[in-house]
Amino acid sequence: MKRSIATVSISGTLTEKLSAIAAAGFDGIEIFEQDFIAHDGRPADVGRLVRDHGLSIDLFQPFRDFECLPEPLRTKAFDRAEHKFDLMQELGTDLILICSTVHPAALGGIDRAADDLRELGERAAKRGLRIGYEALAWGRHVNDHRDAWEIVRRADHDNVGLIVDSFHTLGRGLSPESIRAVPGDKIFFVQLADAPKIDMDLLYWSRHFRNMPGEGDLDVQGFMQAVMATGYSGPISLEIFNDQFRGGNPRTVASDGFRSLVSLMDDVRRAEPDLNIDAPDLPPRVGVQGVEFIEFTARGAQADKLRSLFGSMGFALRGRHRNKDIDLFQQGDIRFLINSETEGHAAHVWNARGMCVCDVGLRVDSAKDTVARANALGIEAFAQPIGPGEMEIPAIRGLEGSILHFIDEKSDLARVWDVEFVPVDKAGVVDAGLRGIDHLAQTMSYEDMLSWTLFYTTIFEMGKSPMFDVIDPDGLVRSQVVSTPDNSLRVTLNGAETHRTLAGDFLAQNFGASVQHIALATDDIFATAAALAKDGFEVLPMPANYYADLAARFDLPKDLLDRMIAHNILYDEQDGQGFFQMYSRTFAGGMFFEILQRAPGYGGYGAPNAPFRIAAQKRLAAHKGVPRA
Repeated sequence: MKRSIATVSISGTLTEKLSAIAAAGFDGIEIFEQDFIAHDGRPADVGRLVRDHGLSIDLFQPFRDFECLPEPLRTKAFDRAEHKFDLMQELGTDLILICSTVHPAALGGIDRAADDLRELGERAAKRGLRIGYEALAWGRHVNDHRDAWEIVRRADHDNVGLIVDSFHTLGRGLSPESIRAVPGDKIFFVQLADAPKIDMDLLYWSRHFRNMPGEGDLDVQGFMQAVMATGYSGPISLEIFNDQFRGGNPRTVASDGFRSLVSLMDDVRRAEPDLNIDAPDLPPRVGVQGVEFIEFTARGAQADKLRSLFGSMGFALRGRHRNKDIDLFQQGDIRFLINSETEGHAAHVWNARGMCVCDVGLRVDSAKDTVARANALGIEAFAQPIGPGEMEIPAIRGLEGSILHFIDEKSDLARVWDVEFVPVDKAGVVDAGLRGIDHLAQTMSYEDMLSWTLFYTTIFEMGKSPMFDVIDPDGLVRSQVVSTPDNSLRVTLNGAETHRTLAGDFLAQNFGASVQHIALATDDIFATAAALAKDGFEVLPMPANYYADLAARFDLPKDLLDRMIAHNILYDEQDGQGFFQMYSRTFAGGMFFEILQRAPGYGGYGAPNAPFRIAAQKRLAAHKGVPRA
């Protein structure tokens, strides 16, 4: 399978784009005319530059407003095409995209369009070139791939073929199933783009909101299944118009694109095993049973404060690493590590960001398969030297410098706590009833949210929720949840657009650290709250106004409301299913813990309470003399 991407999909100069595309692992490009026009070399120089990067030019585009024109516009259109043929030969590519016309003078008519394409195909054949015809979703007369195919079929020329684009089909709500009837050798090129479901003008939607397959809401997989059923064996390319990507890091966007293509074609191969698909044989998405550990990097006084915080939450010091300055705290199924090493990954993170989460361990079906799938998706494995008696735990590099380690029951990896840690007597520590990690909240720049979503959903058996807005007194934070089918792993992804929000301030103070808050589950939040209070846990105080409003919104018994007020516990419900939550005060530049109790039927995260929680956090920071974010 040859993977390609349109140069318009990423930002930068042509040279920067080619470097990013090649580094991501693509085989070829669609070259947009403006990209080489803006370059200071001749077309032949551009062709050599592309090939020097190990890439091919699989498509030249776009050629607009060609078919069905009256004279003298028709003659001028053919003259324009001949000029483009000259450029193609200098560039070293043999295929040009002709999109259906939007010219106001175009006459329309399938036979008229077929005659024009046949004549152009004859001219192209004399130069060893081919032309591909595509139906624009907003085309004046042709806006459906079925009409475009009929025009190509009637043109009946070996050098005239069909180009199909997932956005132009799916964006109009058309079924791709009719593509299965097209002979595979008459499809000259395939372009892919996903998009969020937005009710707006098609052209504006297309030009600003396309994204990578798997990042949006369109059935790109179903589209590709229909395409591959034809026997198509040509390039599969990304053509993405997205304002975020135009301003983003070209290497990140290109890497996301490569990952999306590999994952998509793996899904297609698994959905229809009988199709002849030349795609890498990678392990399936990996199941996740939950969070195995969360590791903090901290030293000196900050490490001592973190130990005190863990103690106030009922965590016992359960072990010390045999070789390294790492402490293990545990309660229920929750394991926290404090790494005070002066060498290695944790030390590097400390030097760059100070105290923060430097590593997350996940319990997975197969650690080996997780790393193998990630590698196939272009994600780098992570390793560092291991000491005497230590185990080699498989790991990968995540985004923004994050690390994920993987532990499974298929190997001896689950024995790491007995092998690497010396037990410590936990006498005197009172368990507060915290039993597991409900979810992690990761904060990032809004422009990076799609990358994080794609990262989780292409490696693991995880789906994504619709995006929603979290109201901060100083701006909006976009939030989206990725989770496993059984919710054994839930991650809320929070995209900050300004440093004035609590999330944006956390990013600014911690130089991009991602895990901002950790939600811990209990079966009895009131018993937990009482135990924490005895241990000196400092809860986030909530104002009386919040509880007065709560009493008006929900039919809560007075004694229950009084207990919530006493412990600063917040409340929400869905369909009569209740949800209780309380928060620690912030530390380490904006990190905090959440403690929650959810009824089995409550699937949310207390979103209605977020504005009040954020306001309380900012108010407390202001009282301590910390400038508002």
